[in-house]
Amino acid sequence: MPRVTGTANRWLLFLLVAFACLALPAAAGAETFVPTVPFVSLTPVIQGTAGSNGWYVSNVVLGWQFNPNPPDTVHGCFIGAITAEGVTHIDCKATWGENSAEVVLNISIDKTAPAVHGVPSRGPDANGWYNHPVSFTFAGTDATSGIASCSSLTYSGPDNSKASVAGTCTDKAGNVGHAVYKFSYDATPPTVGSLAAEHGNRSVLLTWQPSAGTKVSQVSRGGKVIYQGAGSEIRDKGLRVGSKYKYTVAATDEAGNTGTATLAVTATGPLTSPVPGERVTSRPHLTWLPVKGATYYNVQLYRDGRILSVWPKRTNLTLPASWSYQGQHLRLRKGSYRWYVWPGFGKKSQAHYGKLLGSDSFVFAG
Repeated sequence: MPRVTGTANRWLLFLLVAFACLALPAAAGAETFVPTVPFVSLTPVIQGTAGSNGWYVSNVVLGWQFNPNPPDTVHGCFIGAITAEGVTHIDCKATWGENSAEVVLNISIDKTAPAVHGVPSRGPDANGWYNHPVSFTFAGTDATSGIASCSSLTYSGPDNSKASVAGTCTDKAGNVGHAVYKFSYDATPPTVGSLAAEHGNRSVLLTWQPSAGTKVSQVSRGGKVIYQGAGSEIRDKGLRVGSKYKYTVAATDEAGNTGTATLAVTATGPLTSPVPGERVTSRPHLTWLPVKGATYYNVQLYRDGRILSVWPKRTNLTLPASWSYQGQHLRLRKGSYRWYVWPGFGKKSQAHYGKLLGSDSFVFAG
């Protein structure tokens, strides 16, 4: 604050002049002169961009207003541009005879934005990728005025191998620093499509179609891993005919996301469809595995005795809805059936059969 000194001397001078004037006769028409108390002032003139909390965020140009101007003496009254960051101390003193004034200033300048960097709440989930929402806090350093606040956020998509988040930190002077944190994000699991089973003799060939981006597929049977790799099929052998098995295929991508599909399978022998004990509602389509050298097959159907015997040349037969056998007119009725298959070699008239290929049962529900 300005400070003025020499007050007692001014009042003494005022009284002496007043008494002298009273002692002198006034001229005609003249006004009586009453002197005023001398007044001095010292005012700083500051030009700069004001920030927050009394700080400037640009260079400051400092000047002074003296009243009266000029003063008799001046000390410490810097005039010009202040460019240094930090706090500059100014102590300006001016005198007018026995009067004086003083102004003390602290010019605080911070022109530099904080240095900012992003900090994720955790490390990547797999192979440098994040696969579920991750939060980020931005932190900063500021050597001059110090950090006032920083931003934070949570990223939950979209999927992007070059994802990024932006954040800021603000210093106490009001400067704002910016930063961008880059990372890879994928929260979408792959898919397992077209999972199917092709029956073999006490085996099953599983096939599937993993979606693009799948790095590895894993196949489990009853919780036991039987395959892991980049392929899309596997033959599982040594199964028990008529036993039920549950297969799970899990596809995993580079980000660690996993998609699954499951399939229940009943193991078969050489007779592959219907599977043992299967319940069918339409005309049964019988299939079996080929026998090397066989030129035809004998298929026999039993229900309370044999009710059908036919000789197809191929390895499949769709049962008719009705037929005649040994003079009887028969048809498919609801109930349990058993069927048998023998391979035949050469001409049918030669009746050259191999050993029984197999037998199975099904239930016709109509």
